[in-house]
Amino acid sequence: MTDVDSSDGLMKPIRPEQLDPGAVIAQSLDNQWVPAQLTRQMIERGESLDQVGRLRRQEVRAEYFRSLINAGQVVINRAYFYNNDAINCDLVEQGESRTAHQRLLASGAIVPFLLGERHPAEEPPDRLHVRRDGFTAWQETLEGLPATDRVRCVRMSWDDSADDHENRESTRLRLFQPFAEKVQGLTAKDIDVLAAQTGVAREDADRFGRRLGEVVAFSNDLRVSRRPVVRNALYEEFVTVPGTNVAEGRYDRSKPFAAQIKQLLDLVYNVNLADALGRYPLTPGDSLRRVVLQEAREARAATGFVEDPEHLLTFLRRHAFAAVQDRLTPAAVNALTLQDIWRLRQTSVWNEYVRAFGALTAAPDTFDERVGQVFDRYVGLNSEILRLARERERARPAPWRPVVEVVVTVGAAVFTAVSGSDLWEVAGSVLPLTVSGSLTGSVQLVLRNRIAGRQEQRFAREIASVRLASEREWTQFHDLVRRLPGYRDASGPAPTGTASATTQDNEDLPEY
Repeated sequence: MTDVDSSDGLMKPIRPEQLDPGAVIAQSLDNQWVPAQLTRQMIERGESLDQVGRLRRQEVRAEYFRSLINAGQVVINRAYFYNNDAINCDLVEQGESRTAHQRLLASGAIVPFLLGERHPAEEPPDRLHVRRDGFTAWQETLEGLPATDRVRCVRMSWDDSADDHENRESTRLRLFQPFAEKVQGLTAKDIDVLAAQTGVAREDADRFGRRLGEVVAFSNDLRVSRRPVVRNALYEEFVTVPGTNVAEGRYDRSKPFAAQIKQLLDLVYNVNLADALGRYPLTPGDSLRRVVLQEAREARAATGFVEDPEHLLTFLRRHAFAAVQDRLTPAAVNALTLQDIWRLRQTSVWNEYVRAFGALTAAPDTFDERVGQVFDRYVGLNSEILRLARERERARPAPWRPVVEVVVTVGAAVFTAVSGSDLWEVAGSVLPLTVSGSLTGSVQLVLRNRIAGRQEQRFAREIASVRLASEREWTQFHDLVRRLPGYRDASGPAPTGTASATTQDNEDLPEY
């Protein structure tokens, strides 16, 4: 199969630019993803991924469902369909869960990402870890699709050369090389800011910086010796217990800053794939946000940068929302079934919500006029989710006070405004910083329950990038925020960069 405009009877091959404009790559489906708090617990107790498997599966399952609820299209690494139990459990169970998965594949809601494979059912190389029962269920799921259905599969290139040269070269340039560059650029960041946003105590910032220097030096040694800079190699040196398989997820408490380095490598790994595909990384709760990387990114054509301090302030101003009638929400979205998620996506309520959010992210300069509509659609969506949940005995309701939270991050400063039908709070946490040039950051929109529940329905996405040209613009913005009615300086520890959201080499492409 080589023609991207045709199909082999099962697969419809597409290029990255043919993905939906609002497609997302969910970081939580990464086989190494663990919430920051659970990562610290694992390191302190010497626990492996298997030993926290039940709890982690619940978290991953909730994030998986959230991605399908809140985005029109989700791109998933092919290996996760058979190696990630939070996804594969629907395929192994068969019945309506497998059917729902097939429908999501056929509708383009789920798009497998193929690295070097040319077909979604292709046998993985022997060198890669494979859950054999999971892979069998994945093959059966594909084989059981109705004859007229097609599965969209995205790949860097579908050239038909004998050695797959174009795909290999495109993958190297768009995926593996940028990963190495991002890792090697870690010490070029403001170390004090990076330390604060990864939760390192201020007195340990210098030590943390030196450890990052070792990561960069090790990465450089790999490059100059013509070995690939891949996540597993860095894990083995700086994160995992010596002599263990990286896939086991045994993180070494004797390795300095293992938790912080793991989080940084995972963030780089996942935003890098999103960049290679030209789409959005979906960062789960209790995980580092992209702003931590302090990138001077080029603006997306659809959105651009927010550069004017007064324009940036509009995201933090108070917004009025209609009163909410429903005061309940499902306590755990993962108590639903994949069939429920499919049914939800067929409703007009879901389609209106996705359209409203898409319109806002495409034009963040219209935030004032569009955010109220997004909130209204979010409330309507919750009512539909609650209706589905009431059909499931395990999906118990919880108190619900929906709010819109806007998080503006500029350098080491984090400003948060929370609005609801009867609520208004705005606060900032600012580290001392010396501004010698431009400052970058982001605007993140969060839809959530004010009474936070870890596995409830919520959504967070970056809707704009920020770039303030100099100290003058930064000072102007900071002064404007402090004049907002009710503004308070948050006390306590420095703000972290967590969201409120490559392994081996041989003649084949390494796993990504």
